Amino acid sequence: MAAAAAVSEPWPELDLAERERRRELLLTGPGLEQRVREAGGRLPPRLFTLPLLHYLEVSGCGSLREPGPGLAQGLPQLHSLVLRRNALGPGLIPELGPLPALRVLDLSGNALEALPPGQGLGPAEPPALPQLQSLNLSGNRLRELPADLARCAPRLQTLNLTGNRLDAFPAALFQPGALPLLSELAAADNCLRELSPGIAHLASLKTLDLSNNQLSEIPAELADCPKLKEINFRGNRLRDKRLEKMVCGCQTRSILEYLRAGGRGCCRGRGRAEGPEKEEGRRKRRERRKRDSGEGEEAAVDEASRLLLRVLHVSENPAPLTVRASPEVRDVRPFIVGAVVRGMDLQPGNALKRFLSCQTKLHEDLCEKRTAATIATHDLRAVRGPLLYTARPPQDLKIVPLGRREVKAKDLVRQLQLEAEEHRKQKKRQNVSGLHRYLHLLDGQERYPCLLDADGDAISFPPITNSEKTKIKKTTCDLFLEVTSAASLQICKDILDALILKMAELNRYTLENKEESSLSDPEADAEAGPPSDARAAPVAEQDRRAPLVVEQVRVVDQDGQLKVVYPSKMDLDLAAAHVTVTR
Repeated sequence: MAAAAAVSEPWPELDLAERERRRELLLTGPGLEQRVREAGGRLPPRLFTLPLLHYLEVSGCGSLREPGPGLAQGLPQLHSLVLRRNALGPGLIPELGPLPALRVLDLSGNALEALPPGQGLGPAEPPALPQLQSLNLSGNRLRELPADLARCAPRLQTLNLTGNRLDAFPAALFQPGALPLLSELAAADNCLRELSPGIAHLASLKTLDLSNNQLSEIPAELADCPKLKEINFRGNRLRDKRLEKMVCGCQTRSILEYLRAGGRGCCRGRGRAEGPEKEEGRRKRRERRKRDSGEGEEAAVDEASRLLLRVLHVSENPAPLTVRASPEVRDVRPFIVGAVVRGMDLQPGNALKRFLSCQTKLHEDLCEKRTAATIATHDLRAVRGPLLYTARPPQDLKIVPLGRREVKAKDLVRQLQLEAEEHRKQKKRQNVSGLHRYLHLLDGQERYPCLLDADGDAISFPPITNSEKTKIKKTTCDLFLEVTSAASLQICKDILDALILKMAELNRYTLENKEESSLSDPEADAEAGPPSDARAAPVAEQDRRAPLVVEQVRVVDQDGQLKVVYPSKMDLDLAAAHVTVTR
């Protein structure tokens, strides 16, 4: 009788997902562990009969030891697979792939020890994960990586290996052309003894974190990585004691110049002289190649038509905005980046509508319907820093949502669920629209992520809504932007790059095409008040050339230690001929 009861254990989440033809599903919470245990430590086979799923998350289940057979065959459209903080290991039986559409894979916080053929990510020929961009294997027990990882996931951009037991990288990882798009490699808190000179073959590498390992040397070839902007080698006992001091206190550029000059024993003056000389030579060769390939026309865009972005460093800002990230948010939605943008003109015509439409489009595309990341924009005048990024129980978190009265997060989610059901009945549709599409992302969460201002008021509740307190209006000219994600820090940065570029384009369009106020939104006009004479006047050439100012925002931990600053030197590295970024 007990066995029969276990087999028939209900899975209401699957019933709901099948009935509503959902594309996203989250399984978590205390009830999940018992059901998975009774299913033999696997996910129920019925889960793999939902072929419309794009996003699947199963987290915090200590009884989940393996995904179970049928995942690859049953979920061919899966874009994001999050299996963090479970008990997967020592391998993956059966192997995950092939998953041809998968872009984000998070296996962090499990008990994986090895990923050999047949018990790993999938075959290398043909690639099991041809579209994978982000792979998170942090917080496991891995002693080695699959030798064919690069062939299995050739389009990988972010690889997080922090907190394992690795003593070496596979040689194939650094072969020429193996991972041409890899921009972020994190392998802190391992047992790495050597870094191959082949690291120079990672042509897109921007961030490298190998802190707290057992490295004794850093190869000089690291300085040949053309896009490398941030490195972290703290916590390694290097033979070159001068270099060991530099990695603890100097900027990346200084460290790379030291390596390029030959390290210990070289002449400091000579090392400094060689850097600019080599850089000048590379610049001339790039220009020559552009002329020979006909790219000169693109490079010669009329200077007067270029978009200008000026980055204001924290040290230049008398009152920089800071975000403190608390430990409570680490297991909920750990990644956040922010920036302040000054100089937007949202008052004329439909400028505000265009800006909000742009944000919506980014949510649909780059943010993958908010499953990969969520954008929030605020009127800077209403933001009181410093800010706290944390997580609160649903019954304790209060917010004044856009267009609503103050409500507890628990009650807000319930209201939205009821509205979604009523909307579905009225429209006689299977799907819902607006905020209601994102409610499932909170299913089973014991704490909700939130951003609090200096008054303790919640100004953001990702991925659901912002606060009415900091709502963007037509009179807004200075904005605070934030992007949060449960998947990757690099995703946050890429999306913020795209948003700021779009803001520059929209601002230029607004300044060059002043619209009549009759075309604008009446409600927004009432908030803005009558236009001043200065705004009605023709736009001067210097106004069209006025840059948007992007101020750096630092995210620190509870002890005040820097976690991330945006935009850093590696950010806003825009491959667009019509944009000039000054720093």
